[in-house]
Amino acid sequence: MKYFDAHTHVHFAAYGDETNEVIARAHEAGVGMNLVGTQYDTSSAGVVAAEKYDDVWATIGLHPVHTSKSYHDEQELGEGGKEFTSRGEVFDSKKYEELARSKKVIAIGECGLDYYHLDAESKKKQEDAFVQQIELANLVQKPLMLHIRSAAKTADAYIDALELLKAHAKVRGDVHFFAGDWVIAKQFLDAGFTLSFTGVVTFTHDYDEVIKNAPLDMLLSETDAPYVTPVPFRGKRNEPSYVPYIVNAIAGIRGENEEVVTSQLLENAKRVFRI
Repeated sequence: MKYFDAHTHVHFAAYGDETNEVIARAHEAGVGMNLVGTQYDTSSAGVVAAEKYDDVWATIGLHPVHTSKSYHDEQELGEGGKEFTSRGEVFDSKKYEELARSKKVIAIGECGLDYYHLDAESKKKQEDAFVQQIELANLVQKPLMLHIRSAAKTADAYIDALELLKAHAKVRGDVHFFAGDWVIAKQFLDAGFTLSFTGVVTFTHDYDEVIKNAPLDMLLSETDAPYVTPVPFRGKRNEPSYVPYIVNAIAGIRGENEEVVTSQLLENAKRVFRI
């Protein structure tokens, strides 16, 4: 294992029956991976898949958008999942705790706050589910995998998430797909959370300041596959074997040796997730 995809979803419906092939391509490219769940079904499926491979692990949790009744993504559960996702999910700590006992489960999440499409009722549900998952992470002593998405042109979700973490978290973890500015980034770094970056860094300079300023030992690479495919594969379905392109971009933005960056990002993942 030379690279680590800290956040991927190759067990989603977007891959159909090709998940094993995608994992095999990642293995050939030297990429280990973390299969991240978004609700109970995808969390348990991730654990089952992770237990088949040495270099595949799983994260279990309830995504903030799945605490309400309106969200559906065909790439996640397929067309037949609409009736399931329409009801929303109430976080069941005991069921998730059972999953968390697997040695292949390395984090709790992706959990957090998503204010991009929000109403007052769903905000309270998101906060409740987030706190319960923080408490579960504390209980099982595993890091958090954070999903935080603010309303357009604001940092509101990041600010609220920091307050909840300060009040409840006894563990640290990673801020997946970090999209804040340096002011926000520094607060998470100071709190002990790493920041992970996706293929977006291969086609936008929006996050260059954060990537340049952050300590190298506090950065992770991820694909968030099947989403945000990096250059030169934009327009295609994303997969973990593309992680080297993201690491290359991070090294270029920082102006540092790619081998040094590659080695350090892998060590960071091993440290954060204890793998």
